[in-house]
Amino acid sequence: MLEIRQIELGPMANFVYLLADSKTKNALVADPGWDAPAVRRELDKEGWTLGGIILSHNHFDHIGGVGDILKFADVPIYIHRHDAPALAKEFAKNLKPFDGGEEIALGSLRLSFLHTPGHTEGSSCLQIADRLITGDTLFIGGCGRVDLPGSNPEKMYRTLKKIAALDESLLIMPGHNYASKTSAPLAEEKKNNPYLRCATSSTLEKFLNVVTG
Repeated sequence: MLEIRQIELGPMANFVYLLADSKTKNALVADPGWDAPAVRRELDKEGWTLGGIILSHNHFDHIGGVGDILKFADVPIYIHRHDAPALAKEFAKNLKPFDGGEEIALGSLRLSFLHTPGHTEGSSCLQIADRLITGDTLFIGGCGRVDLPGSNPEKMYRTLKKIAALDESLLIMPGHNYASKTSAPLAEEKKNNPYLRCATSSTLEKFLNVVTG
């Protein structure tokens, strides 16, 4: 059975996720941007063994704690190949780049990588059981910025359409605590998230007007 911890850390309201198989006690950490000691304390408290780091994209507030995590757990780092170069110099031997569509095991569970470019070229969502960890691609009530280096609003439009076509029962778990709730079913976001709604019901031109002002 999946166990998940959503931990808010750092000055930018980041969510760091710990995912574990309750039977095997094997665990993964997603987007450890801040405070690696807090992550280690949670692992120790639960008796979980860390087997890997998963990164939704390569922005500093999502990868900043990677080096400190590796000091106590020499584990693979999974990140999309387009965003991997940002970590290649420092963490080359640990990198396991993916393209999207691959799966990895977490005990008896399977986690799949979904390539969702727009915020960065290699931005990805992580699906495990009925959860979708969306990083900075999709927030509760919002979507990631598309005005940064490496961002692409047209790709975000296609990405949001792709996410909207997934199982509506998936629970969206975003990369930041930017809303009044910390997660929401995809079905609810399709109704209430203006960016997701625009991407699924409007033209690319209208979407670009919304996200670029």
